[in-house]
Amino acid sequence: MNTLIGASLPRPDALDKVTGAARYPGDLVRPGMLHLKVVFAGRPHARILEIDSAAALAAPGVVAVLTAADVPHNAYGLIDADQPVLCADVVRFVGDKVALVVAESRDAAEAAARLVRVSYEDLPVVSDPRAALEPGAPLVHAGHGSNLLSHCPIRKGDAAAALSAADVVLEGEFSTSWQDHAFLQPEAGVAYVDEQGRVVIETAGQWLHEDRRQIASVLGLPEEQVVVRYAAIGGAFGGREDLSVQHLLALAAWRLGRPVAIVWGRDESMLAHHKRHPMRVRCRWGALRDGRIVGVESEVVADGGAYASTSAEVIKVAALFASGCYEVPNISADGYAVYTNNLPSGAFRGFGAPQAQLASEVMVTRLAHALGIDPAEMRRINLYREGSIEPTQSPLPPGVSVRACMEAALGELRSRLQIADCRLQIGAASTASQPQSAICNHQSAIRRAWGLACGIKNLGYSFGFPEQATASVALFGGSQVERAEVRAGAAEVGQGVSLILRQIAAEGLGLTLDQVALISDDSAEAPNVGSASASRLTIMAGRAVQDAAAAALREWRAEERPARATAQYRPPATTALDPVTTAGRPNYAYGYAAQAVEVEVDTRTGLVRVLTVISAHDVGRAINRQQVEGQIEGGVAQALGYALLEHFQMREGQVLTPHFSSYLLPTALDTPPEIVPIILELADPEGPHGARGVAELPLVPFAPAVAEAIYNATGAWVCDQPFTPERVLAAIRAQT
Repeated sequence: MNTLIGASLPRPDALDKVTGAARYPGDLVRPGMLHLKVVFAGRPHARILEIDSAAALAAPGVVAVLTAADVPHNAYGLIDADQPVLCADVVRFVGDKVALVVAESRDAAEAAARLVRVSYEDLPVVSDPRAALEPGAPLVHAGHGSNLLSHCPIRKGDAAAALSAADVVLEGEFSTSWQDHAFLQPEAGVAYVDEQGRVVIETAGQWLHEDRRQIASVLGLPEEQVVVRYAAIGGAFGGREDLSVQHLLALAAWRLGRPVAIVWGRDESMLAHHKRHPMRVRCRWGALRDGRIVGVESEVVADGGAYASTSAEVIKVAALFASGCYEVPNISADGYAVYTNNLPSGAFRGFGAPQAQLASEVMVTRLAHALGIDPAEMRRINLYREGSIEPTQSPLPPGVSVRACMEAALGELRSRLQIADCRLQIGAASTASQPQSAICNHQSAIRRAWGLACGIKNLGYSFGFPEQATASVALFGGSQVERAEVRAGAAEVGQGVSLILRQIAAEGLGLTLDQVALISDDSAEAPNVGSASASRLTIMAGRAVQDAAAAALREWRAEERPARATAQYRPPATTALDPVTTAGRPNYAYGYAAQAVEVEVDTRTGLVRVLTVISAHDVGRAINRQQVEGQIEGGVAQALGYALLEHFQMREGQVLTPHFSSYLLPTALDTPPEIVPIILELADPEGPHGARGVAELPLVPFAPAVAEAIYNATGAWVCDQPFTPERVLAAIRAQT
């Protein structure tokens, strides 16, 4: 009888985290360690003429000042190794690292870092991605030939002809901004050389083995000579995918042969780690009178910042979802990622999907209003269904459940409003026959309304990127299995994967949870399951653990004692897009969601408060229901910040919002009073026990649902994220 799968089991790490007993990277610093301090460029684009470290080296307590000359291989990056560890000739953004001061104390390191003198020749700054694409624009990377980092074209049918024949054609332009990950502890860690001569880095990250690969490359060492271990991780959300301090720690420990430590302040974290991609979307959507969407043209331009990071992959996702979760027969989408002298942009929860689907969801609603069709019905006409053909001309992977998600959200909304039909075409487009009083109150300056949006997000790696997860299971006991040891290098970034993997193993082995131990935080001890990203660890690592447990049980039954088995899970293959036809199979699985959001808008100030969020998700199977609900609630809180508050700003390459006092995060007082998670369990054919990922999905439809709710309350569309009071008020006034 199934007792563990679906149970809301308490997290074993919860008590230590709430009492402060958990050891995060900053807690690993011990007496006698050397301390590191980074000398940042502080300039968005400049040529380095000279680095004078004499005064710093003479300062009390200073052991060394490391520069580019001390780095064996001075280049790293997740996909393209285009970022220097320490800059030798040119700095390309204000957070570039120029030197590393190593001292006996943190205070000594900080004092000496201020003594490092760097002479620069300023170079032209390119801070606008569209301007960066103009002929003659200053080059961020001189050897690159242009500032175009990546271009992803997607073609299906004949979009131009379809738009010419459409009964209604609407144009739209949307913009989104940077977002900081704002995880609990800024970047920190320690490093040392162990008794086996290995460089050991203890820190926080999202992929043990990828961190190890890049660090080994920087040091010119075999990967086996580098060990990466993760302490407790205070959230990641994509912000720990790129190296930040790990390679700096490794370099100093390896060069000096002494244990070293670094703990960044929040200002350093804000300055130096990548952010969510700002994007600008220009599009045209066409539909027939019966509501069928027949053509979409879309151009998505993303600010990739100074270095490549994951921009080439993010822009593919944005281009793929330029038409949202709708089956459109004719599509022409172009995604461009562009180098600028801004902070590098990289992975962030949603990975291009939230930006693209702000545009697609608003355009579907606008078309519905133009045609006199309820927005929910407009979605029913066009939403993906089983067997639908996606923009890259291939059938969607099985398990298409976006319609079920939308109907579940609408069903909850109908129940709350106590009406049979919750038509959402209200506000400026309301009619007397619609239940306006139940959904929107226009009688005062404070107006309330609901909005609806759907969302899609790929699960796992895409476009032919190698995808796998490897896990091992060992069984111990006498006549029967008494305990199991699971090894899987899955980063526990707060999402609860450590408990999920133990639940899956215990269920497959017929053991209690206490009989299953997990080793997941050491690159030398745990096999590679890939990154804690793309909502993939439950479906990928979970499936590998499930398969390894089954294989180990077979060995046990064949009288092996102890029984050991290793399993590698590879999902159905994806492909790169054909360079001519742009056809391909981009993903092996998708997650789907729908949200109904109630907002209150003060039309005098433009202030928007989110009151209620109904968030429906198909998770395939909830391995731990409480954790799924927690993911939804946490995702909604983060989505609220993205939609309304978090306005990271740069001007001419300089950061204008370097602190939480100017970069506003939502607090408990901003969190919606009511978040209603709706969990659908329509089994995924690939996932363990049918499970699929959920982590990113709450962030995808939220902003467009809020935008629609603002429109329904005020008659004004706000298409520039975040929807700050100033922007909302300006949009309201523009309607009068």
